[in-house]
Amino acid sequence: MSVSEQAPAAERFSPGSIVRARGREWIVQPESAGDLLVLHPLGGSAIEAAGVLATLEKVESAQFDPPDPSQLGDYLSCRLLRDSLRIGFRSSAGPFRSVAKVAVEPRPYQLVPLLMALRLDPVRLLIADDVGVGKTIEAALIAKELLEQGDATGLCVLCPPHLAEQWRGELSEKFHIEAEVVLPSTVSRLERQTSFGQSLFEAHPVTIVSIDFIKSDRRRDDFVRACPNLVIVDEAHTCSVGAETHNRHLRNQLVTKLAEDDDRHIVLVTATPHSGKPESFKSLVALLNSKLREMPDDLNGPQNEKHRRALARHMVQRRRGDIRHYLETDTSFPDREDSEAAYELTPEYQKLFNRAVDYAREKIRDTETGTYRNRVQWWSALALLRSLGSSPMAAAETLRTRAAAINTETPEEADEVGRRTVLDLADDDAGDPSDVIPGSISDEIESETSPAVAESEQRRLREMAKAAEALAGDGDPKLKKATKLIAELLKDGFSPIVFCRFIPTAEYLAEQLRKKLKKGTEVIAVTGRLPHDEREARVCELAKSEKRILVATDCLSEGINLQDWFDAVVHYDLAWNPTRHEQRDGRVDRFGQKSPKVRVLTYYSTDNQIDGIVLDILIRKHKAIRQATGVSVPVPVDSNNLVEAIFEGLLLREQSGSQGEQLRLLDEFLKPKREELFGEWEQAADTEKRSRTIFAQHGIDAAEVGEVVDEMRRAMGSPGSVRDFILTAIPALGGTAKTATAKPLDTVEINLAHTPRALRDYASTNTAPGPTHNGSNDLTATFDFPAPKGAQYFSRTHPFVNGLATYLLDLAIDPVDEPGAGQISPARRCGAFRTSGVTTATTLVLLRIRFHLTAKTPSGLKRSLVEDCGVLAWRNSTGKAEWLEPDEIEALLDTRPDGNIASEDARTRIAAALESAAGLAPVFEAEALRRADAVAEQHMRVREAAKAKGAKVDVEAELPRDIVGIYVYVPQPQAQATQGGGA
Repeated sequence: MSVSEQAPAAERFSPGSIVRARGREWIVQPESAGDLLVLHPLGGSAIEAAGVLATLEKVESAQFDPPDPSQLGDYLSCRLLRDSLRIGFRSSAGPFRSVAKVAVEPRPYQLVPLLMALRLDPVRLLIADDVGVGKTIEAALIAKELLEQGDATGLCVLCPPHLAEQWRGELSEKFHIEAEVVLPSTVSRLERQTSFGQSLFEAHPVTIVSIDFIKSDRRRDDFVRACPNLVIVDEAHTCSVGAETHNRHLRNQLVTKLAEDDDRHIVLVTATPHSGKPESFKSLVALLNSKLREMPDDLNGPQNEKHRRALARHMVQRRRGDIRHYLETDTSFPDREDSEAAYELTPEYQKLFNRAVDYAREKIRDTETGTYRNRVQWWSALALLRSLGSSPMAAAETLRTRAAAINTETPEEADEVGRRTVLDLADDDAGDPSDVIPGSISDEIESETSPAVAESEQRRLREMAKAAEALAGDGDPKLKKATKLIAELLKDGFSPIVFCRFIPTAEYLAEQLRKKLKKGTEVIAVTGRLPHDEREARVCELAKSEKRILVATDCLSEGINLQDWFDAVVHYDLAWNPTRHEQRDGRVDRFGQKSPKVRVLTYYSTDNQIDGIVLDILIRKHKAIRQATGVSVPVPVDSNNLVEAIFEGLLLREQSGSQGEQLRLLDEFLKPKREELFGEWEQAADTEKRSRTIFAQHGIDAAEVGEVVDEMRRAMGSPGSVRDFILTAIPALGGTAKTATAKPLDTVEINLAHTPRALRDYASTNTAPGPTHNGSNDLTATFDFPAPKGAQYFSRTHPFVNGLATYLLDLAIDPVDEPGAGQISPARRCGAFRTSGVTTATTLVLLRIRFHLTAKTPSGLKRSLVEDCGVLAWRNSTGKAEWLEPDEIEALLDTRPDGNIASEDARTRIAAALESAAGLAPVFEAEALRRADAVAEQHMRVREAAKAKGAKVDVEAELPRDIVGIYVYVPQPQAQATQGGGA
């Protein structure tokens, strides 16, 4: 019968079966359909997967041959082969479908949100962990698991536009999820790629979308209709509503619409779920469950236990202290050194500042309060004073630039534009924080009826601009002292980020630092002038320099990961919003920081009245609350209202007496507002502290998480087993691998000079360039995250680690002594050794077991093929197999030989052991079936929601299982309790 007359290939070759095609053996995958077979190489990695059309290429059944007694290995063979097999799995038999496929080793605490998510159907979860803990990884783990198990058919991440590229990088590099970014700048291209009548969200099932682009009425309806059934909302607090802006209402409406679909999974992510306003918080959690809107404002007391339990099912919120030593796994955060430094204005600079204050006061008092003209003058005055406090160049450019509020028509519009350009708005509004110069030339000057008066006004501004420029460089006391402070940071080994408010300040500061600091120090400025991709490119280029300084505006306070290259922050300009300060600090003070210590320097003027009050009332109070409670709490009211009050006191009150007297009077003026603010702030902090106690998820049994971690590591290996594998495999292949002296204990120095060429070539293209791999044969590896400076992190899924495991497994299955290797390959499937570690001849077998996993999903049955590695051992002292316990097997794997066995004797013993193993096949089959039941139980145990709905995961072992390796341990003659063939 011809090929075309046979049944389709996918029916003839069932998933999990072994076939031969293209000169090698393959495993058939569940994705096969019709005559197209999706195949994974028997000994290779998933990267080498292939699609074979059986009508065009020859495909035939094959079997996994038993070990060949003529191919004997040494005592390391068994452990190396076991580790190669286990580390190489991409579809492991652990409790989760996804973890074996991600390029990051989740910390135990990061599994808690995943376990919570799998208890919900649909998943509706708020992840509100502290800044820098790893919320992106936690949310992405949930997404990866739902996609792998088939409960999600696509993914959309809604986020502010400046975070989109960061999300794309994290999903791609760590989770192998490729997404399209949907921004105003990309949407036209994406829509051109769609078919007629097709939504781009139908054409691209995984997207990262600017929430402020998609929230408009014109875009929203199509998005809601075509949105996938899994959505992550980052910076979710900007979707809560109270008395806030129109933008927040639109975002809330969008996510509310998405939540109306009862089958849609929604994960909200934010470090600041509470603004101190109960209604705002309830509007946020109502996106998860509409009934939560009805809970009381205060959840304390036994009468509210049911409300706390209801919310705790949907929310996890932990401080660093909650997870630093979770499950005896240390998670390192850098030690943080906070300090303040002040500078004094020179008489020349103070004179210019006073001139600017007098000018601003004069212009504001010339207009009627509350009128459009008054509001434009108000914001022009604030722009001048703020830019003058930033730098001489920012002041000069402001004095020559039209006020941003000129292009408005009403007092309300003038206020909105003024606040956006002069103040530091919270991240409620979309896009990058504004860093452009706001301008101070008002319409009054441009439209003055008297040309002489207009010319006089313009002359005053030009003169102040020239005076400002004259102070640049050596006449700038702020720059002078900052240069010394930054030089000290460099001397102490730090790489700082210096944050400025305005573009001219950043560019001026970078230029001056290049001139004043020692040669060899690289300084660049990154501002909002640059597009997003160019900002990251510049930062990456700067990272190549040993001594480096990044001068940036707040366009980098979020969005690009900087902790790999920088470990200090200098607030050259104070932010007038404590949240912005914390965002800046979070660029270096976060999980993943390679340096054990970070520094944060807050820099201010003792003579600038604005700096002192902002520092005292906002920045220091925010820091004091965090240090006292361990909780970061946003200002419960709009901090910009307080800033405007400062300027009202500075500009609208009569000024008399000395500067000290003026400061005292200003302080008295602000005292009622300060006391009111502090009272509300401390109340909000108390509420937040109680909330974190309730929602830290101590209710999720740590023992349950520990059991899940143990199951994962048994199936896939732990970071420690990866380290041991490297330390064993590299020397066995002719290289060197040793723990480094004067470095962390988990750091390993590797040299590949004498390893097979294929491995060296693979390493050169799959390890990071730079000091961890110098382009020759040396590299430094660590096995815990974050990697210290000078090393790179080797996870189980790192390309080099996976390539090494694949290389050894390939050699074991198809042993070929590679020319130039200089030794027999260590990857051998059988061996016999004499050791004092046993008193009776003992046989150990290494099994590979494949399972068919079938789960019911919204889109139908989801079939997966998963793998497990089993090790069984038995003694044969009485002619009957006496099976070893797991701890005895581990001890056996660690046993070293005490003597040699002649090759012929070893081959005889291996042949006898294989014969015995054939007779024990029913035991091996029973072990495969037992493990299938265990896999099913593990999957259902962590999926309470599925179990509650009567769903079931069917796990069926693919029989027969493969005997990958067999090894005989023979006692020393004096310890021998019995004689025989060892099997």
